Amino acid sequence: MPPVEVVYYQEDDETVPMKEWMESRRSQPKHRTKCIEWIGLLRDFGHDLRRPTSDYLRDDIYELRVRIQKVQYRMLYFFHGRARAVITHGITKQSDKVPPKEIDRAVKMKKTYEESPDCHSHWEMDYE
Repeated sequence: MPPVEVVYYQEDDETVPMKEWMESRRSQPKHRTKCIEWIGLLRDFGHDLRRPTSDYLRDDIYELRVRIQKVQYRMLYFFHGRARAVITHGITKQSDKVPPKEIDRAVKMKKTYEESPDCHSHWEMDYE
């Protein structure tokens, strides 16, 4: 399967939740680097990603699963067609499961995105 285009969900006010979340990892460069690597895996393997790298949650929402020592990060995303993955936001997982409210948040973003993909797509992510 060819690589997928990875974009980031952008709110109506042009904030990008994933970008804000990555900014909060700035003090942990190794953690940020591994998250960026996993986003690259999503780009390169798309629909073919499986556990332990990625997993299906529900309602067409997936998670990128990053673990660094005892810290577990999740980056939620969905597919828009066959050729695009949209990353909604990231969380630091505190329990065995991704909190339902976080999945609900991603589902809401997915619905908004599908109504107007061009208005809710952010292509560039500056990780410097």
